[in-house]
Amino acid sequence: MNKLTDAIKHIIIINVILFIAPQLLKLDFTNMLALHFPKNENFGIWQYVTHMFMHGSFPHILFNMYGLWAFGTPLEQMWGKKKFVFFYFSAGLGAGIIYTLVNYYQFNHIYEQLINFGLSGKEIQNILDIGSYNDARIMLSNEKMIKFYSLYHTPAVGASGAVYGILVAFGLYFKDAKLALIFFPVPIAAKYFIPVMILGDLFFGMTKYSVGNIAHFAHIGGALIGFIIAYYWKQNHFKFN
Repeated sequence: MNKLTDAIKHIIIINVILFIAPQLLKLDFTNMLALHFPKNENFGIWQYVTHMFMHGSFPHILFNMYGLWAFGTPLEQMWGKKKFVFFYFSAGLGAGIIYTLVNYYQFNHIYEQLINFGLSGKEIQNILDIGSYNDARIMLSNEKMIKFYSLYHTPAVGASGAVYGILVAFGLYFKDAKLALIFFPVPIAAKYFIPVMILGDLFFGMTKYSVGNIAHFAHIGGALIGFIIAYYWKQNHFKFN
């Protein structure tokens, strides 16, 4: 069994505290710490960091912390604490930024359509505030309007983006390690397993077939930044000491 390394231990402790404490104290830190859409009144620049320590459910934090431990441990042992922490936060920040950029593009696309229909900015904001509309000028499907509302109001939480960065780095350095999913318990080499997972996120992120409220483009963002950093370090014989 992998030994719990120093940085991973502290990251897990912070995540667990921020998951349990609000429930015990009956407090909700979502508006303050979760990553909101930039035009939302609850948005704060610090949320690009704090959202990585927030989780929406026990399975959510369990799988993320398991992934952090299982795939991050050999990386921290190889890179050392400081470099691992740099990598972890870089992947998490990249995940949040790319997730925001994709959401911003999707939001603005619908926003411009509403403007072209003749709605004013104030009228559009009113739709976002009350969550309903009754305007014959709006020639968009209910599904698209729900998407518009959701992009504005739904915050992102979780360490998944950073964990995806770790997963990609693990695949680069330990490409022949055998991995398996709970619902597909057949061991597959990391060099095949991880790209399939990322392609799955890309597919679900670009289609309507996603199950649940999953930030697929945060996963992709974390994987992309993680790949860039890990690939550069590996190709340039990064000094770990």
